[in-house]
Amino acid sequence: MEKLFAPWRMEYILKADEASCIFCELPREDRDEENLLLLRGRACFVLMNRFPYNPGHLMVAPYRHLEALSALSEDESGEMMSLLARMERLLSEVMNPHGFNIGINIGRIAGAGFGHLHAHIVPRWSGDTNFMPVIGDVKVVSEALRETYRKLRERL
Repeated sequence: MEKLFAPWRMEYILKADEASCIFCELPREDRDEENLLLLRGRACFVLMNRFPYNPGHLMVAPYRHLEALSALSEDESGEMMSLLARMERLLSEVMNPHGFNIGINIGRIAGAGFGHLHAHIVPRWSGDTNFMPVIGDVKVVSEALRETYRKLRERL
């Protein structure tokens, strides 16, 4: 089994401010483009990750501050899965990835930086890992966040 290490993420995880929750705060603001809030649903929304693993790294979260899948209502659960499928289609059309990582981290010990439940969808391309994180302690993201946001919003 091959292992993919992302040691630069630990600094972000350890510094996450528990007093504030971006998944609660950002949807309350009327600054979707500035906040990279891509899509608002009835019960859930889609947000671009400011610390992406790859270009197009999105997160889907319920508006309610919940910490477990079991706490989701049927509407929230259904819309969350529907939005993940819709974002998979959108990212496929706009960015043409070779695959996806889709996942949910629940609890700090599992890598969740926030206590607010959210799902990640990360586009993947053949060869999208390189030596830079190991040698230079740096992750190369090949497209600016605002450019990715623009492309995805245009297609929505």
